[in-house]
Amino acid sequence: MRPLAERMRPKMLDDYAGQEHLVGPEGVLQQAIAGGQLPSLILWGPPGVGKTTLARILAHTLDRPFHALSAVSSGVKDVREAIDKARRQHFFDRPGPILFIDEIHRFSKAQQDALLGAVEDGTVTLIGATTENPSFEVISALLSRCQVYTLKPLAKEDLIHLVERALERDEYLREKEIEVREYDALLGYSGGDARRLFNILELLVTQHRGGGPLHITNEGVSRVIQENMARYDKGGEQHYDIASAFIKSLRGSDPNAAVYWLARMIEGGEDPKFIARRMVILASEDIGLANPNALLLATTAFQAVQMIGMPESRIILAQAAIYLASSPKSNSAYLAIQDAQALVRQTGDQPVPLHLRNAPTQLMKELDYGGGYRYAHDYPGNFAEQEFLPERLSEHRLYSPQDNPAERKLGAQLGHWWKGKYQYGESPEKERGN
Repeated sequence: MRPLAERMRPKMLDDYAGQEHLVGPEGVLQQAIAGGQLPSLILWGPPGVGKTTLARILAHTLDRPFHALSAVSSGVKDVREAIDKARRQHFFDRPGPILFIDEIHRFSKAQQDALLGAVEDGTVTLIGATTENPSFEVISALLSRCQVYTLKPLAKEDLIHLVERALERDEYLREKEIEVREYDALLGYSGGDARRLFNILELLVTQHRGGGPLHITNEGVSRVIQENMARYDKGGEQHYDIASAFIKSLRGSDPNAAVYWLARMIEGGEDPKFIARRMVILASEDIGLANPNALLLATTAFQAVQMIGMPESRIILAQAAIYLASSPKSNSAYLAIQDAQALVRQTGDQPVPLHLRNAPTQLMKELDYGGGYRYAHDYPGNFAEQEFLPERLSEHRLYSPQDNPAERKLGAQLGHWWKGKYQYGESPEKERGN
């Protein structure tokens, strides 16, 4: 019997869960379907959110031939054979077949190059699926020929709906007496991944002993999951759990745990670039201004991993992990940009103050663009107090130095400059009203 996740794979857009921003009434893909024209595109999102399913539904809805390849098992020869087959199916003005490539981020440059001509001339409409940022993993020439759409983890209500639908529609489950009394553990272990959700549900059913009804509870789910934990597999369910443990160990300043989880990923065959890339992000998000050298070291480690390859890269990764775990921590830059983006969304497009505007023409100068601007280097200490924010936002303070040696020094300097306005130097807890 096929796995439950496969049995429950929807064939129509009406049964597709989540991604309203793409397939809802105003979604871009809904509009593309209505117009009968589908651009080449890349679906980027975590596992189990419906990338493959969406590609198949799009092909079915538009009545287009569908060819699927997996980047894990396909080479340049397979790509060219698929393109040749698509070319033979291309009749007159009818849109070309859809070529779906799962895990396109695993394709080499040569494999991606082999796609360019067919995508360019419309022989195929490419749909690539990836869990990795396409900006890093897809060559720019191919990326420029595709639209990139981000898929989000499924929401709680989406996951509950999937469970209810499975219990109602699946022929095997309908024969069982199954009642979901508690959802928290079931949804928590799924992590927004529909495939994992169905796998857990199926596991609960197959391991249920006795002929009585199955009552799904948080305790029961946790017990079954703990009893069936598989070893780390970069293509399996623990992929993001192990990566999460690694990042949280770095953030929590535990180099021992960080190296352990790093070893788990390495032994599982994880792509070293995946590990290095996440350390670059952490170096800015969780260490940031408390130790600016962390970002330099993490970036250098990422570049070194690209040049060296395995197995030697494991040493580079270990060095970077130990350094990041041992560094002082600050998320002040992360909080600052979060607050700034929220402020922009809340207040809209505020006008740039006149004295900060560029004045390349005489008319702009007559309108006083740039008038009254004080050039910092003309003043003692290379500082001249003036307003740099839009008038309506003049009192907003977005960056708050945190309590570590580097940022205490930054706070003192900023406090010296802006003592009449921002009062730098207070504790971040007090500044944020906590």
